[in-house]
Amino acid sequence: MKFQLAINLERLDDSHTMSDVARHTIEMVQMAEAGGFDIVWAAEHHALEMTIAPNPFQILTWWAAETSTIRLGSAVAVAPYWHPIRLAGEAAFLDLISGGRLEFGIGSGAYQREFDRMAPGLLQTDAWRHMQEMLPAVLKLWEGDYAHDGEFWQFPTSTSVPKPVQKPHPRLWVAARSPITYDYAVANDCNIMCWPFTRPHAEAELYRHQLDESIAKYGGTANPIFALMRHTALYEDAAGRDEAIGAVTRVLGQFENLYRNLGDVANGFPKEIPLNELQGREQYQPEMLEENLMFGTPDKVIEKLKIYDELGVDEFIYYASMGLSHEAQKRSMQLFCDEVIPAFR
Repeated sequence: MKFQLAINLERLDDSHTMSDVARHTIEMVQMAEAGGFDIVWAAEHHALEMTIAPNPFQILTWWAAETSTIRLGSAVAVAPYWHPIRLAGEAAFLDLISGGRLEFGIGSGAYQREFDRMAPGLLQTDAWRHMQEMLPAVLKLWEGDYAHDGEFWQFPTSTSVPKPVQKPHPRLWVAARSPITYDYAVANDCNIMCWPFTRPHAEAELYRHQLDESIAKYGGTANPIFALMRHTALYEDAAGRDEAIGAVTRVLGQFENLYRNLGDVANGFPKEIPLNELQGREQYQPEMLEENLMFGTPDKVIEKLKIYDELGVDEFIYYASMGLSHEAQKRSMQLFCDEVIPAFR
């Protein structure tokens, strides 16, 4: 099993300055590179302090200058917010200046709140159609001159400037949960990123089953990388556990606000829905969070990862952004690098 890091510039309130957040984020990326992680991922989100990521390629360009070997991925560029020529060029430029380290992840977007601002009138549930039109256009632009006459974009003959360093192109990734997206990924030689949120391990089994069905549907010869992401926190005592559970519960309260599209966001900070309003949902119970997420001592985390290893998860994505203090995030990362990664080498 290989390991990847997903990390956001993250503020749940204004107790941290942006310079503190930026410094912490790059230090975590550098720790991951030194500790044996293969890929680090930057997201795309807009007008939200909990995920400060207006352009993943700008973030990756910054990380490229501060690292030397770790690969740099967009997780994900949100197709409806881009024009194909711009997306192809910005991604290829990152590949150029990083010495061919780009992992190109594309998706359809998460929150209706963002669509209401970035793509007014578009429903998040319909955005997969934009992603499926965007990816072939980007690949054609990376090849050379190409004219496009699609449902969502039209442009005369153009090309990507620059072109990617990697040939024929950087590895492709899609964020997948539904069967239609697994089918698309397999049919278009894309690798898979999945996220079971806070749901039990059976959710990961479902995603693996969907992938296997898609592979069989397309002849049984495809072999995409199957990567799975979980919120991750390593600790050595009950105090560390309580801090991790408290932090992720706060984040989930803000996520719930966004998923419900309640509109209760002040100056970029979503209001947290209190835990007592979420207790009817099993996946928000502290015991279930500890069990389902990648929480625990290094030995417990190794035990959980072996479950995924046996399931056929090729690479695990350590999701570091969950409201933990900067100090606790670094302790967790150091424990993972020192004690967990060596168990899978």
